[in-house]
Amino acid sequence: MARNRVIYQSEALFMNKDAASVDGYKQLERVQSANYSYTINRQDVNQFGQLGKLDSIILDAPTVSADASYYVTDGYTERVLGFWVSYDGDGEGTDVSFVSGHLADGSGRNMVIVTTPEGTDVDLPSRSAETNDNSAIGIGNCYLSDYSVDLAVGAIPTVSVSFDALNINADQSAADIQSPAVNVFNGEPIGDDIDSLPTPITGEGSIAALRPGDITVNISEFDTVGASLVNIGTDAEGCHIQSASLSIPLSRSPLERLGTKTAYARSVDFPVVSTLSVSAIINETDTANLADLLDSEVEKEVTLVLGTSDGGTGVKYTLKGCSFDSESITSSIGANKSVDLSFSTSVGGPEDTEHGVFMSGVSIDRGNM
Repeated sequence: MARNRVIYQSEALFMNKDAASVDGYKQLERVQSANYSYTINRQDVNQFGQLGKLDSIILDAPTVSADASYYVTDGYTERVLGFWVSYDGDGEGTDVSFVSGHLADGSGRNMVIVTTPEGTDVDLPSRSAETNDNSAIGIGNCYLSDYSVDLAVGAIPTVSVSFDALNINADQSAADIQSPAVNVFNGEPIGDDIDSLPTPITGEGSIAALRPGDITVNISEFDTVGASLVNIGTDAEGCHIQSASLSIPLSRSPLERLGTKTAYARSVDFPVVSTLSVSAIINETDTANLADLLDSEVEKEVTLVLGTSDGGTGVKYTLKGCSFDSESITSSIGANKSVDLSFSTSVGGPEDTEHGVFMSGVSIDRGNM
């Protein structure tokens, strides 16, 4: 029987770490949205003597894109997406760049969205992802193009990820899902069926979601060098932070060659600069002089700690080699005096432990990990 509609209860997202592989799929947890699209680029062929076009041919590979958002919990979903998340039991960990797994080209990753019949939860214990009446949509050769996390008073910490991809397909029966990937050397579909998908689950982590009241944004190292006109310490005298947004853009350029239908690689455009934007209510000014700062510019460390309700640490973001870029103060009738602060750090190479973004979490191997 045909569905009348599809809503969130009936969908689950899976991703593997190698588009050329037909296995290794794992489910993303706490997903809030998933979007995908494609655009076919055509070139009209015209000539003297005829008003209408002779033909409309495809010169470039279609533009395929996908994005998703999910709640931050313990770093599990980041691991599934191929990010490096350190773990040693308390949220600390080895210094390995967070995005190191996405800097090499490779063949990208595959995303599969499984949809169950109308009115059914996708995580029913008796239901397999590959049930005949499930359908599936696959996005092949996904390359990460952006990662951002938003923290704000009154909101659950949320991550948004965007991908550039090479192909998209759909299967009416999830029991026979064809890999959405294409061969990056000749642009032809791989054609093999996906070996298996894990049984969909709601997520076995003990953290349903993290709360804004357990978040600490520590930018106080810049207070010691007089970088800000306001007090940005973490104690009661510091400004009252309302929101913070961390963005890691990985814009990519498609590399093409004669004889192939698709890009043989989507390389990251370097340098990559990660930015942190912080908005706060001002309470106290601090002793600072911009002229003095010009002679004493130093790189500092900024941390974002997302705690759990029991006082532990869910995840921790560390920005190393961070610079203070701008400060904008706003004051008007009827509103609190506020400040917007901007920080940045460059993403270094795999062995650079002094610059870039690093993440640690308390997730362990579980479920379909």
